[in-house]
Amino acid sequence: MNWAALDRFADRTIFQTREWLEYIAETQGAEPVIAELRQGSEVAGYFSGCVFTRFGIRILGSPFPGWTTPYVGFNFVDGASPVEALEAVEKLAFGELKCLHLEISDPHFTPEEVERRGFHCGAYTSYQTDLRQAEEEIFKSMDSACRRCIRKAEKSGVVIEEAHDLGFADEFYAQLVEVMAKQGLVPPYGVERVRALIRHLEPTGRLLLVRARDPEGRCIATGIFPGMNKIAQFWGNASHRWGQILRPNEAIQWYAIRYWKRRGAELYDWGGGGSYKEKYGCVPYTVPWFSKSRYKVLASLRNEAQRMFRRKQRLMGWLKRRGKEEEEAA
Repeated sequence: MNWAALDRFADRTIFQTREWLEYIAETQGAEPVIAELRQGSEVAGYFSGCVFTRFGIRILGSPFPGWTTPYVGFNFVDGASPVEALEAVEKLAFGELKCLHLEISDPHFTPEEVERRGFHCGAYTSYQTDLRQAEEEIFKSMDSACRRCIRKAEKSGVVIEEAHDLGFADEFYAQLVEVMAKQGLVPPYGVERVRALIRHLEPTGRLLLVRARDPEGRCIATGIFPGMNKIAQFWGNASHRWGQILRPNEAIQWYAIRYWKRRGAELYDWGGGGSYKEKYGCVPYTVPWFSKSRYKVLASLRNEAQRMFRRKQRLMGWLKRRGKEEEEAA
């Protein structure tokens, strides 16, 4: 593939790049697939995804739940037909690729379009900040308490620094474990997932890693923010509870917003739901997430597997909390 040419598509996102697909391939045991779409003799666009096997079922995901990747899908030239492109990819998935299940999340489509094609449609729900505004306007759109937190971090001597080392993964993950434990949960992935992300993406210059340090120089919070072309993404943020009084999380977000704005990004995607994000003045939006199985029973199995994963995550969190309580009691 001519990856440089693909990356020049106006609608190209970080999740469609070679490095991100290789990250998925490593962490999910998957094989990247790039399909060139044509209308007659002309290139109409490209589709990006990965083929993998779960419970003996061959699946084409673009993306798939658990990949820590919100949407992938298509890149189109002007005038291309998204619906016809979807039909072509469906034939590819169930034909040449011999898959039994297909999932796609892509902002080019509407729920009505994909449902007419027989897909079950859900949504990736998140928030966006318009980075085309002046920095002063973005800051002003935050609620007053959020602005005070950012000012407090600065006055308290919190320093935000960019990181480029693989050891960052261990700092981030230790803080994430602490954050999830507060909710009675465990992280849905291991530290190796974070290391893989850094190995594949950090050398490209498309991954912002930041630490927040307190006045004593201790790392009290971390954040991970990939971005490319028009869209920057909030991938993960974690902190030590004992350092949260200095408001490092708000300071990290404000740093990331300004960082990507100054590099030409037009939208900041807040990486999923969570009402706490509304204090930053962002607005909600959804991207269709749609799936289709060659056999109807597979769709039910997929949904049950996702429910089982969530129950397991809650159980592991409870067991970890119970074990800690017993240890402290002893």
